[in-house]
Amino acid sequence: MTETMTAIAIEGGKGPAEALKAVQIARPEPKDGQILIKVRAAGINRPDILQRWGLYPPPPGSPETLGLEVAGEVVTGAGRWKTGDRVCALLGGGGYAEYAVCDSRHALPIPKGLDFVQAAALPETVFTVFANVFEHGRLQPGETLLVHGATSGIGTTAIQMAKAHGARVIATARGADKARTARGLGADVAIDAKSEDFAEIAKREGGCDVVLDMVGGDYFAKDLDALKMDGRIVFIASLGGGDVTLPIGRLMQKRGVVTGSTLRPRNPDEKARLAAAVEALAWPWIEAGKVRPQVDATFPLAEAAKAHAHLEAGAHVGKIVLVVGKS
Repeated sequence: MTETMTAIAIEGGKGPAEALKAVQIARPEPKDGQILIKVRAAGINRPDILQRWGLYPPPPGSPETLGLEVAGEVVTGAGRWKTGDRVCALLGGGGYAEYAVCDSRHALPIPKGLDFVQAAALPETVFTVFANVFEHGRLQPGETLLVHGATSGIGTTAIQMAKAHGARVIATARGADKARTARGLGADVAIDAKSEDFAEIAKREGGCDVVLDMVGGDYFAKDLDALKMDGRIVFIASLGGGDVTLPIGRLMQKRGVVTGSTLRPRNPDEKARLAAAVEALAWPWIEAGKVRPQVDATFPLAEAAKAHAHLEAGAHVGKIVLVVGKS
């Protein structure tokens, strides 16, 4: 094992996809309580794009290089992990590289039946869905979840996890083909948001108890319109606009809750709590085949720029994964 490694850096500190370049940097050294992972695959997420543009800096103490989730083999163990264990892990950064370190409590065993590429598509999305839909949104069996961006990595995961939990799912996507894909993943109702009014359809279907919204903007008024009494709207992004108008009287009439969260800045103990809860609830679903990571495309580590361009083009279904060496 050499003292240096290949990683992906942002030339100039920020910029377009083409700014992503393979460089040689020092291999990270695990601190107390951390494990060193030989990375086999790394998931790509929209927060990576925000960081590339200089809009989402890493938390203090995290690597400056990109990458929030990986799968690979433990090189240096800690906690429950020993050398050779196959894990996937949630990171504060640094996943686009040959090696990565993380708090040992933030790694989980690769579910039976999954390879490294599939496993690398899990941590960021499953943790995000669990925290926002099941904790902040308090989704219960028999309730209805409205999820936007149904064919994104988050959307495909949210549909499957909600169905595994016994909930009903109404999904929106931009285009008829993507709506059909959402139905194939288990959505009870799939709406082409480009040509249909999702609020009107959701109301005809009885309304929604929980809304998972990554769009914001003019979607918010329709979310509130589609919401049942005592419903919850949870924001995880604002791709359609970060400012919304909140009609307080309407929110009061519905006894509604509007909330939201981010995952990356949470402290290590909170992420460890989430990891344990995710392993207990979601890992059995994955191993039973009720939840399967949807991988749209893979790219070699050195082609991270092409992978980012593919994500930004918006035609993908599920996750995009970087392959590091043999996966």
